[in-house]
Amino acid sequence: MNPEFNRVAIIGVGLIGGSLGMALCARGLAREVVGSGSRVENLRLAAELGAIHRFAGSVAEGVAGAELVIIATPVSATILVLKEILPYLSPGSVVTDVGSTKASIVSAAGELLPPGISFAGGHPMAGSERAGVREADQYLFENAFYIVTPTPETPPAAVDTVSKLADGVGARLIKMEPEQHDLAVAAVSHLPYIIAASLVNTVARIPESEKILPLAAGGFRDTTRIASSSTVMWRDILRANREQVLSMIRCFRLELDVFESVIAAGENEAIQKNLESAREVRSLLPAKASRFHSNLYEIVVTVPDQPGVIASFAAHLANAGINICDIEIMRVREGEGGTIRVGFTTYKEQDEAIRTLKNKGYTVRKR
Repeated sequence: MNPEFNRVAIIGVGLIGGSLGMALCARGLAREVVGSGSRVENLRLAAELGAIHRFAGSVAEGVAGAELVIIATPVSATILVLKEILPYLSPGSVVTDVGSTKASIVSAAGELLPPGISFAGGHPMAGSERAGVREADQYLFENAFYIVTPTPETPPAAVDTVSKLADGVGARLIKMEPEQHDLAVAAVSHLPYIIAASLVNTVARIPESEKILPLAAGGFRDTTRIASSSTVMWRDILRANREQVLSMIRCFRLELDVFESVIAAGENEAIQKNLESAREVRSLLPAKASRFHSNLYEIVVTVPDQPGVIASFAAHLANAGINICDIEIMRVREGEGGTIRVGFTTYKEQDEAIRTLKNKGYTVRKR
């Protein structure tokens, strides 16, 4: 199969940039993937992990000759990076980003880029509460939504280029206007983070909260899991999408006011009506595999797509006296492979499992 791209430049090789790079390299989608960033040690690690073919000493060197440039930095740095690379972009190249806010970035790109160089905003709706290239996974985007945000001025060829990227990494492409995207993610991504953080802070401020938190079970843990994400990343996201986030906060406050009112008045029918309405809407969401219980010690194993592969690595663990407490198939690409998440009850079992599977030739990492 001929590669879709000759040279792809990735600026910022962390979780998202690294996962895109891994998919591009592993699937032969690009002849060369070049990484650049602020920390050489991170770029060396990215090359060792197969997230890039090589790294450049500067972004100028990194983008030279690239037909596709992916800016995978925090949203607060995207426009600054765009300005920095402008003099070094090749004629006909396409620039995209992976940020979770779009309107301001797309607008700035339209003003900055000269004729002959195109920008098509992108947002892969995948990730983790963990960060860094060590957490990168070539299957991260499998069946995930990948939103592309063209404007009427965006050349169709640029949209096609980013669409090929999304399709190549196994994602499901969606096209949205930048403003529509920002409202949508404010509702289903940014507001939930604020709610999770607020819930944790609320419980933490209860007198003797240290006696309450150990009682937190699956519901509380699942609801607040996202509060473990990078605070710097989220600070930048909330600032970049300020108006849409504030709008969603106001809407949510109204919902809380309704619950407070009917509970205070003892209006049981109104309480039940609100709860049933929420349950009905919730039932329309796509089914998704359940998350692991947060107190497990987890590893992620990359495996080929072949019969008996799970039984094989499970047998290696059993022979080593290591008990699997829980297991989940995270992402699978038919004909290639996928990632399996495995949970253990102790840190010792987790550590021994990593050592055992690495000795057997598996790609495995701590989660």
